[in-house]
Amino acid sequence: MAITAAMVKELREMTGAGMMDCKKALTKTEGDMDAAVEFLRENGLAKAVKKAGRVAAEGLCKVLVAEDAKSAVVVEVNAETDFVAKNEKFQTYVGQVAQQALETGAADIEAFLAEPWKFDTSVTVKEALAGQIAVIGENMNIRRFQQVKEENGFVASYTHMGGKIGVLVDVETDVVNDAVKEMAKNIAMQAAALKPQYTSRDEVSEEYIAHEKEILLAQIKNDPKESQKPEKVIQGMINGRINKELKEICLLDQVYVKAEDGKQVVSKYVDEVAKANGANIKIKAFVRFETGEGIEKKEEDFAAEVAKQMGM
Repeated sequence: MAITAAMVKELREMTGAGMMDCKKALTKTEGDMDAAVEFLRENGLAKAVKKAGRVAAEGLCKVLVAEDAKSAVVVEVNAETDFVAKNEKFQTYVGQVAQQALETGAADIEAFLAEPWKFDTSVTVKEALAGQIAVIGENMNIRRFQQVKEENGFVASYTHMGGKIGVLVDVETDVVNDAVKEMAKNIAMQAAALKPQYTSRDEVSEEYIAHEKEILLAQIKNDPKESQKPEKVIQGMINGRINKELKEICLLDQVYVKAEDGKQVVSKYVDEVAKANGANIKIKAFVRFETGEGIEKKEEDFAAEVAKQMGM
């Protein structure tokens, strides 16, 4: 299979590896992108695996919490330019989409777009969107939404950079006061800043752990110095690296960003607040939307640059 500049570009954006390493990986794996990613990771060449390339889509993430704080929603609406994202008409429209999404019973975005528009029931959500596109003059898209409901506590929210990031945190608690609310807001800010993938280790599948161990073992075997170490030592190294990774990707295991000692983890911070307020508190889940995440930026000149450097 012929390896194209576009393929090298995609792999480079996904892994952060060098262009020649990416070309080598694709050649070795006969153009299989997933296998090429694994090859780079096993050889310690992938700096960071990303599901998509550079973020391109503009727009807003909007969070809306019900008056009783028992339910909330976060939506993402995209536009072509940042100029439109800052437009008052666009922002008002995104607020309306959030109001609709807070009350919807739709299970997915297709069903959501098909339901009557709350602000003019003679049209659907999709038809109302088309009307906004005509008024604003740019292509727009209601990309996604997610509701969070909590009867035995409340939902906290945080918006960062004027709508670039929207976070909801599901808090189960028998005490709702200013101190507990402040704690929840801090947890939401933590999720916005450090981008965890899971709430706790309980959510991480055994398959994920096993796969990561395979990658780490391959990395060690490919290192002349580390591969000579006893099996017990190698397993200890692997477990240590897995634990380090889990502390980075699990919200409750992360070091709390406001910790005075720089060591306290989020779960201990929650326990501290619970004890001080005579409360039972559980952070059940979180939702984090970032505008444009997972949408590849269109950079037509980059593929040509890659081809030129690699003589393709």
